[in-house]
Amino acid sequence: MQDWFFKRRRRERTIDWLALDSRLDSGLAAAWAWLRDTWNAGSSFFDRFRLRGWKRLLNEAASEGLTLGAGGFVVMFALAIPAFHEFNEGKFLTGQYAVKFLDQNGNEIGKRGILHNDAVPLDEIPDPLIKATLATEDRRFFEHWGIDVLGTLRALVTNLQANDVVQGGSSITQQVAKNLFLSSERSMQRKIKEAFLALLLESRFTKREILKFYFDRAYMGGGAFGAEAASQFYFAKSVRQINMAEAAMLAGLFKAPTKYAPHVNLPASRARTSIVLDNLVEAGFYTAGQVHWARTHPANIVENRNTSSPDWFLDWAFEEVQRIAAGTGQYVLTARTTVDLNIQKATDDALTAALRKYRGNRVTSGAIALLETDGAVRAITGGPDYGESQFNRATSARRQPGSSFKVYVYAAALENGYTPTTSVRDASRRCGNWHPQNYGGSHGSGGRMPLWMALAKSLNTVAAELSFAVGRDKVIELTQRLGITGIRKTCSMALGDYGISPLEHAGGFATFANGGKQAKPYAILDIVSSRGDLVYSRDRDEPEAPQIVERKVAEGMNWMMHKVVETGTAQRAKLDFTHVVGKTGTSSGPKDVWFVGFTGKYVASVWLGKDDNRAMVNGTTGGQYAAPVFQSFMSVIHRDMNIPTIPGLEPHPVQVAEQQRIAAMHPAGVAPQEQRKGSSLMSDKTRDALRNVAQALRKAGGIEEPAASPQPENSTGSTRSGAAPATPGSPSAPGRRADAAINANPAANNGTSLRAVP
Repeated sequence: MQDWFFKRRRRERTIDWLALDSRLDSGLAAAWAWLRDTWNAGSSFFDRFRLRGWKRLLNEAASEGLTLGAGGFVVMFALAIPAFHEFNEGKFLTGQYAVKFLDQNGNEIGKRGILHNDAVPLDEIPDPLIKATLATEDRRFFEHWGIDVLGTLRALVTNLQANDVVQGGSSITQQVAKNLFLSSERSMQRKIKEAFLALLLESRFTKREILKFYFDRAYMGGGAFGAEAASQFYFAKSVRQINMAEAAMLAGLFKAPTKYAPHVNLPASRARTSIVLDNLVEAGFYTAGQVHWARTHPANIVENRNTSSPDWFLDWAFEEVQRIAAGTGQYVLTARTTVDLNIQKATDDALTAALRKYRGNRVTSGAIALLETDGAVRAITGGPDYGESQFNRATSARRQPGSSFKVYVYAAALENGYTPTTSVRDASRRCGNWHPQNYGGSHGSGGRMPLWMALAKSLNTVAAELSFAVGRDKVIELTQRLGITGIRKTCSMALGDYGISPLEHAGGFATFANGGKQAKPYAILDIVSSRGDLVYSRDRDEPEAPQIVERKVAEGMNWMMHKVVETGTAQRAKLDFTHVVGKTGTSSGPKDVWFVGFTGKYVASVWLGKDDNRAMVNGTTGGQYAAPVFQSFMSVIHRDMNIPTIPGLEPHPVQVAEQQRIAAMHPAGVAPQEQRKGSSLMSDKTRDALRNVAQALRKAGGIEEPAASPQPENSTGSTRSGAAPATPGSPSAPGRRADAAINANPAANNGTSLRAVP
């Protein structure tokens, strides 16, 4: 053959294909043989561990158990994280402080903290009270680790037999966790948090410490926290001195202090006391004969109610005192606050009436925060019933603000070149997979309109596009300047997708009401120690409010928000005697409805919803439900028509008429503000009444009337500013000290302050 492959010289210069094929075949055969031998060796080795019969079943069960256990651990850890976030070490430090609160006029309105002279050690709490509490609330308290499974099952059976909630299913540790960290919402999420927090408490504190927390921190009705305060309130004596009947009555209050408080419903309280006495016998703590005397001699109640105690406000003010007093070394304090009890009652009544009216729409909870334009908080209504739950929704609940958040987006736009009349388009770009929709489902008409009209119509498309055009980082930076925390950069942030507390929201709007000056909410005017030393004074220790938003921007926002009330979604918030500006808000679901707005004097935020964060009836909106609540209490609390003008708006006709009336009452060329400068801001009737009282006191003490003062007098006959002060020993000193005391308290004028109209 003449082929090149078989030519000798040619083969020497090319690849030896036959040798290569031989090597490849032998290599593959050797590799296969090695793999086969290795597999056989491995199989022989693992055959030693092969289980059969019952051993295999046991092994499979153990393997599945480990797998499920690992998965369960991951799930438990995921569920525990929200609970651990609720844990606040500062809640245990409140026992360091004993604070007495005063209103602006110096009248005592309540106390908070465990008073040092009233803190009763656990060893001194009477045995009947401890046993009655354990028998009714948690019989196996010293046996479980925070969650009493057997006790829960026993309580379930007992309640089914009685066809009523006779025994509670939560352990004492769980109740401490709820009282300190959680609300009383009836939801699985809250129960899960409660369970994990109970385990955490058991790991951090002894049983005796937890029981002491329970006796010291539980709300027991009438504004009383803890067994000692409750004993003083109901029986006018220390808890050390109570008998078995009184102990049983107190133990019955832990479950529902409002429902079983003797001042509220004495028959229900007596019936509850009888159940507690039955529990003492059933638990084996006492015999039937030993409790018989308590049945025949029920506790005598002392009438000692203070129905006007602003409990929601005091809870928040107590937190403020602890923050201010931290590091001073002072723990027994007296704090003068900004609360106005008349306004507080108005907001409480407004929320109660609204929840009763809207219950058919599944609106079961709400909150109101009201402050003056400088940030002075006048009222806080933190929920529907303080006795049912002391969780302060006005200060601690963070709910989605919905469209009410758009105010901050529009304000950022004004800071970056937009004006209220800038033309914008009813459309927006996509952000990832999200495309904004207006109320009703459309993605926008594409038409153009001025900026103020888009806000009045509350168009989601325009708000979203503004956040993209201006920059979402700038919106977040503005909210931080206004004191609003926790806002994150998301596609839908312009529509209020992150939670804000009602008090925070009101503080943000107050900055615009204040002409752009910072208006951080505050509750404390001054704090005095037990020795009488001034620990804190707002006038002395706080700097002047800085201008954090340009006045031009604030005025522009106020003008646009006025359009929201006049022609937009918030028309039900209008008042016939003054201008109102504000913004409605409705979150998806709807789960939250809002109205946040202000007049020239007061700023308020109203939130309505459900504690378990479930949706209300479809169609529930802030304009239909929250705005009328705002209108109801705002129409009551404005007792003086001399209301300052909102920056950026013209004075309301009623305010113009009031200013003209005031001007006509004073000499020509003398402004009311100048004439009253440095004098008391009280009303003329109040001044005359105090003068008559002072004269009566002088006569009763045999003190002659002081000589006529050479100083000129104003139209009411009172001495004008600039008069020499009376010496301490002079006859006129008592009357003048009374006037000075009133002058130091602006609340004495009942809202008649003649503030300059901006």
